[in-house]
Parts: sequence; C-alpha cells; structure tokens
Amino acid sequence: MKTTVIFILAIFSIITFQSSYGQSTQQDSSKYELIWHDEFDGTAVNPLLWNFETGNLGNNNEKQSYQEANATIRNGCLVITAKKERKDGQSYTSARLNTLGKFAIPKGRIEAYIKCPLGKGLWPGFWMLGNDIEDVNWPKCGEIDIMEHVNADSLVYGTVHWDNNGHAMYGVKAVTTSGEFHLYAVEWDDNEIRWYVDKTKIGAVNIAGNINNTDAFHKPFYLLLNMAVGGDFPGKKTPIDQTKIPAEMLVDYVRVYQIY
Repeated sequence: MKTTVIFILAIFSIITFQSSYGQSTQQDSSKYELIWHDEFDGTAVNPLLWNFETGNLGNNNEKQSYQEANATIRNGCLVITAKKERKDGQSYTSARLNTLGKFAIPKGRIEAYIKCPLGKGLWPGFWMLGNDIEDVNWPKCGEIDIMEHVNADSLVYGTVHWDNNGHAMYGVKAVTTSGEFHLYAVEWDDNEIRWYVDKTKIGAVNIAGNINNTDAFHKPFYLLLNMAVGGDFPGKKTPIDQTKIPAEMLVDYVRVYQIY
C-alpha cells in the first residue's frame, strides 16, 4: 500500500522478555525475544504505541476517509470498522494506525493475529514502511506488506516494494480459510524476508548483499494496520458490496521479536 504518513514523536519504553511461542514455530535453534507488543487489552487504542492517520490520504484510488473513531477496542481486540458515511469528499470511513516515531525495527519476526472481513471492495492490511520515508519518499524507503486481503476471495498476499531505478516489487500469496483468525508474520534477516501464514512458510525474497538494490530492507521499518475501501488492488471498477458494510477487521495482538 503506497502511503502518505504523519509523524508524531514520543518516548517509548521497550518491553523485553523471552518468547516461548517463537521457538516452537521454527525449524532452527534461534532464540526469540519479544521486544514490542500490543495485546489490545485496554479500553482504547494506546496513544503511546500508535499514531492515527486521518482524512482522505489520496492513495491508490481508495474511497475512504480515515477517522480515529473507526478504531476501537472490544473484547481484547483492535476493531477497525469501515462504514458508509461521507467525510472529506469520500463515501466511506475507516481507520489507519502506524508506529512512526514510536517504534521501528531493523529485522526480526513481526506477527499479528488477524481476522479479515469478506466483501467486494474491502482491503485490510498489516504492513511496514521504511522509517526514512519522510527523507527519501516511497518507494525508496521500502515497503513490506505482511498481509493484504482483497474482496471476498480466499487468497492473502505478501509483497515487498522498493526502488531499483524505478518501482520494483516481489510478492507471494497463499490460500486461507477466509473470514477466520490467522497468524500473519514475516521473519526478516540479513539474507531474506520470509512470509508465514500460521505455521506455514509461504515464500521468501532474497535481500542478501543488497541484491537488486534492496538496501532499503537493511534499515528500520515501522508498523501499519488499516482497512481501505475500494482502490486499485480490489479493482477500480469493482463495486463495493453494500451488504457487507459496516465491515470489521479484528486484530487480537501484534508482536515483534528480535531473533538471535
């Protein structure tokens, strides 16, 4: 997802302790230390962890205006709700959160347990952007899409975007049981970025030695969660399924591990 971002600087205390989950899902002897997480156990989105991007960002022919009110906490989950209402010249509202200026990581395991809604025109995503986006712009900053889902099909997508004398991209996809919770993750080291759905590796991209000008992926990235309505990926001519609006994207948790 190409993006326009806001920048809010805050002090953040990193939480560190040993993860038992990470080691159980891997095939090597690496150790996983949880360094950042949000379990969404409060009553509202934690402003120490997340920024809101608001308004009509003008991206990808999307049809929503992002509003803080569309991100709530319910039963231990972040709920991002797409609604049919006019704001900022758009026909729908939704929410978009990021950690720019609050948390970024240069490699590790990044995961979230997410339930995506099904419906034509819906586009939920869990992704990352290079922390230097305001200095070098997109796509030079790099983008790692951990999970994107569009419309009502059974596919989820993982993609990287970067600059290699122009926009370059590489992607993978996997079939899932749509409309259910799944664990979406990437594992990212000096040599490659690997995508996982639940405990299954679905693909990888080589970034070793800055191959194909992939130096952007050797710098810190920050996190994003959002749900777009309409846009290029669902299809500019794809009608929005009004029977699925309001639609909810549920996020049980987001966790980031350092890998040793």
